[in-house]
Formats: sequence, structure tokens, C-alpha cells
Amino acid sequence: MNLVTISGPPSSGKTAVILKTAASLKDRGLKVGVVKFDCLHTDDDVLYAKAGIPVQKGLSGAMCPDHYFVSNIEEVVQWGRAEGFDLLISESAGLCNRCSPYVKEIKAICVIDNLSGVNTPKKIGPMLKSADIVAITKGDIVSQAEREVFASRVNMVNPKAIILHINGLTGQGSYELGTLLADNPREVETLVGEQLRFTMPSALCSYCLGETRIGESYQMGNVRKMNLEDNS
Repeated sequence: MNLVTISGPPSSGKTAVILKTAASLKDRGLKVGVVKFDCLHTDDDVLYAKAGIPVQKGLSGAMCPDHYFVSNIEEVVQWGRAEGFDLLISESAGLCNRCSPYVKEIKAICVIDNLSGVNTPKKIGPMLKSADIVAITKGDIVSQAEREVFASRVNMVNPKAIILHINGLTGQGSYELGTLLADNPREVETLVGEQLRFTMPSALCSYCLGETRIGESYQMGNVRKMNLEDNS
């Protein structure tokens, strides 16, 4: 079974891209499954089920979705292998700009949309910088010049990535993405012992453990303070 991880900011069009790409892969005779990770609520699993795609859903709740992902991905892989999938797609929650949801040697795709602003690529960390493929969506809403400038900014941040423009409504570009996913797949039997491409956001403080009161006397653990003197 081949495994790919797809991530991106909230509402960037990840699910639409996956649905169109999975449809093109199914037309080639491949059996595709999806696992959807989210935080509090998602109906995306209903969309996958309507499209005839086997799906599992996991909600992280109060836990960081990245930590929830890495705590469950091995069990998800074993589910996919038991189902006999040719390709299992892991879709992340809409992640913050510091998230790091990729595994070494596992194909990684970042979905980002043209409407997020031309400076957005510089604000996104490992989720964009360590991706193998960057799928840019919502290009039909902006001008050709804006598309080119945005793609150039993405290339500056991640010059090694393949950049694709995909329309989540019409599916334009999804066939090309499906080709990249289907060609030269890596057979994955287990992720035990594999490593993340980058360290996850770090936090272990009193607020992580349920503290709600504000003030230095209530703050313990991994706490960072602003240097206001340098900012003045």
C-alpha cells in the first residue's frame, strides 16, 4: 500500500482536491482510502462516503492535531493494509503555520490557496517548506498575474517542490496530481521506527494541563516571554 499525507491551512480546499484526485485514481483501477484528521468537528467523511471512498475520521479535541496524527498514523496504516488499499490518503486538520505533519520518505502534499495573500508562503513553516508537492487552489478567482506572483513566492520558500494549480470545483489539475501519486509508489507496511521530517510545535506548560488563570504565578513549564524593551 502506498501512503501520502496532505495538509494545509483551514479552508484551502484539501478535501475538494482529494475528492477530485481520488476520482481520477479510481478511474485507473486503484483502490483508494482516506483518513480524515480534524480538531472539533468535520463532515468531510460524509463527502468521502458519498463518493464511494472508504474513510475513517479522527477528532483530536483539545490535543494538538499534529500530536494526535502521529499517535494514530500507524494504526491507520494497518487499517488501510487490512482493507487492501492501493493508496491511503491522510488528510490533516486545517493546521497552523508552524505544524509539521509529514513523515520522511512518505510523499507529502501541501494545499494552499491563492486567496490567502502573496505574503502567506513566507509565514508558513515546515508544512510548506518540507512538502514534495504544493497544490495551489482557487486560481480561478484571481488574475493570471496574481497566480504567477503567488506561485513564485511558493517557489522561493520551497524551490524543490513540484507546484500544481488545481481547481477543486472542476477538477482541473487533479489528473496530473493523481499521476504523481500513482507513479513509483513506495510500499508501506509499517511506520514504526520512521521519523517526522521536522520537529512538531513544542509546548508543555500549565495551560496545556488545563490552567485558565492569567498571570506569571500561574505559568509553569515551557513558557516564552516577549522582550518588550527591544520592541520599543
